[in-house]
Amino acid sequence: MHFLKKVSAIFLLLLSCYVGLAQDKCGEVLIPKGRYWIGKKQHLLNPRRQVYTDSFYIAACETTNRQFTAFVTATGYVTDAEKRHDALVFVPGLPEFEWHNDSTACWRFPNGITLGGIDQKMDHPVTTISYKDALAYCTWAGVRLPTLEEWEIASRAGAATDYFFGATNNHIGHYANIWYGKDHLQADSTDGYMYTAPVGSFAPNAWGLYDMYGNVFEFCSGKVRPDESPTLAHARGGSWWCSKASCSFFNSADIGRVHQRASFSNQGFRVVKK
Repeated sequence: MHFLKKVSAIFLLLLSCYVGLAQDKCGEVLIPKGRYWIGKKQHLLNPRRQVYTDSFYIAACETTNRQFTAFVTATGYVTDAEKRHDALVFVPGLPEFEWHNDSTACWRFPNGITLGGIDQKMDHPVTTISYKDALAYCTWAGVRLPTLEEWEIASRAGAATDYFFGATNNHIGHYANIWYGKDHLQADSTDGYMYTAPVGSFAPNAWGLYDMYGNVFEFCSGKVRPDESPTLAHARGGSWWCSKASCSFFNSADIGRVHQRASFSNQGFRVVKK
């Protein structure tokens, strides 16, 4: 009996250490104030330029199902997908860039109710939410979305290349959960995940930020052009759906665009401290 108690105590100690490490991994990273180069030469939406930013803290990981659950539990918030029943999900076999409208899909069932819920995926990024939903979470949590410029500065981690790890995407698999199939007609789990991966599953950038590329597109605040539609939202970094052949937005330069009320199963966000 004494031996079992000792083993149990050791297990609890190891468990607490693991939880502590996970919390440390997904803390906040300080981005110093200063001037930074962002953009890319001849990029229509994001030309090469220098910008100034005040210092800010950005989450090292994407916002998780666990965190979003806490928000919904505290507020009773109902997401756009739950009200509108118009979430778009991916099913292997669809032609490139086509998505399936699943009226049962929402953040609780990000790929539709038939594929199960998030009970065993609390440390995965929350998905199937809209830009409006992300803003509601931020208001409750006392945080905000990063601006387009802040996200890119954090993503680059001081690099001048399209990727924070170099000029080409040859090593993307070390840093990001993406799609490896030549198309999306067959399911692909080459990196161990067909859809989202737990946050922090891949190597971070030089500043300790995880999943800046892949896993889920991350909503950002701000506009690309002053005259763009007020119903437009922007997201960056690519997602698990993106491949080298389709939507290869897992880089620091490209900017995705989507309607503010749209809910896709590859959309999520990370936050910045006010």
